Amino acid sequence: MTRIYSYTQPLDADIVDAFCLMQKGFTDQFVYYRKDRPTRFMGLGRCIALPTLDEVECELTGPAAEQPVFFSFNRFDAHNPAPADELFQSFPNLHFMLPEVVLIENKGGAFLQVNSLGPVYTGRVERFARLALTAPHRTRRTVSYQLELDSRSAWEQAVGSGLDAIKSGRVEKVVLSRRLKLRADEPFSSKDLLVNLIDGTAHGTVLLYRYADVFFCGCTPELLVRKTGCELESMCLAGTCPASPDPAENERLAQGLLNDAKNRAEHDYVVRFIRDVLGRTCYAVDVPKQPTIMPLTRIQHLMTPARAKLLEGVDLWSMMGDLHPTPAVSGTPVGEAKMLIRRIEAYNRGFFAGACGYVDAAGDGEFSVALRTGVFDGEIGYVYAGCGIVDGSRAADEYDEIALKLKTVLSAFDGEAVTASSHAAQTSPQTSPQTTAQNAPQTTGETNPQAASPADLQEIPQVAGQTATQTAGQTSPQTTTAGKGEAR
Repeated sequence: MTRIYSYTQPLDADIVDAFCLMQKGFTDQFVYYRKDRPTRFMGLGRCIALPTLDEVECELTGPAAEQPVFFSFNRFDAHNPAPADELFQSFPNLHFMLPEVVLIENKGGAFLQVNSLGPVYTGRVERFARLALTAPHRTRRTVSYQLELDSRSAWEQAVGSGLDAIKSGRVEKVVLSRRLKLRADEPFSSKDLLVNLIDGTAHGTVLLYRYADVFFCGCTPELLVRKTGCELESMCLAGTCPASPDPAENERLAQGLLNDAKNRAEHDYVVRFIRDVLGRTCYAVDVPKQPTIMPLTRIQHLMTPARAKLLEGVDLWSMMGDLHPTPAVSGTPVGEAKMLIRRIEAYNRGFFAGACGYVDAAGDGEFSVALRTGVFDGEIGYVYAGCGIVDGSRAADEYDEIALKLKTVLSAFDGEAVTASSHAAQTSPQTSPQTTAQNAPQTTGETNPQAASPADLQEIPQVAGQTATQTAGQTSPQTTTAGKGEAR
């Protein structure tokens, strides 16, 4: 039996500002920060790492009764024998990590939590609280970088292999990804990228896991599972088209996506999978028949929410394992698609497309799918994004779609201020229920990502001081220099 002592008190400070000041003294850092609602946890240090929470007892002290928060970052395919990049390889294989200090923001306000394996010394809590109150307002910083672009010809071969497997009947869908190496022109920190993701235009949940000199971070739009008591929520997210700053054009693109046969088929694979999983472990399952649109900055997704009530004896960790990976990040059937990904992709995805989140000591919490993410060491890094391949997919369109998605993680290097209107947009609900298949005009054929500006679709985000060279069909890496990215 492991006994945890946890002391929590209210904090009259901005938790991001406090984190930026306090993080200098800790090499282990954990962040799960939803931008659309106050579900925000920022952890520092590591009190203990555990393989399971089955034998944990917690003693809560302090004026606020907040449960201790265990962070959990899980790989996409933990048993893949292919080596991950040298940065991902340095992370340990741990399931539940309890920080020494957690800054919390929820509906009840902001809190400071200190965890220990012995009774918490209140003097330590007081010192952390005083330090948090002295935190200056955070500032943003633009970091220029060079990006080695992969070749279109290699991508075409990968997509061709996926389509061959679909035609042979081995899979119905496979999700393939691209990995690009990034080299910064000057050193940067995990704090630099974190602040740009939180205060920038990216929508979704900001993730950070730092271990010593390496860190994994990004901003994902996809919830995998959330548990509150016996209430369970999930999300079916698949099917993509560009977004447009023009409202009329944006609505036309969204309506086209809702009625596009290829994207609806891709989405329906995910809906059926999640409905089946919930049907085995839950009751009162509610999965709408029609998707809605999740509008983001540069792209739009088909999204179907899923809700249910958990059967007694089923916990969040087991639900995460049952749901991950969904066909949205692997394909269908899931097992065959994972094996195909191992054969086609020359790298191990590491935490990219993995399940990352938190569980509190009461068993509640949530996990998101780690999309639009990267791994870095303060000088170099790798950025990742992917897309679903189904019958009718075109390699060129999918390559351009991934280029749009990469703009989210690359926006972490953009330190420009966000306008008030942009900030309001990023904190607004992420779905648009009024746009559904019932009111969308009928369209024929596949949604064409090139409906947006070709420059937007085919290039990595243009940045202050950026230049780019690109050779079509070239198999050696291509390089682009950048310093500011735009969110998806």
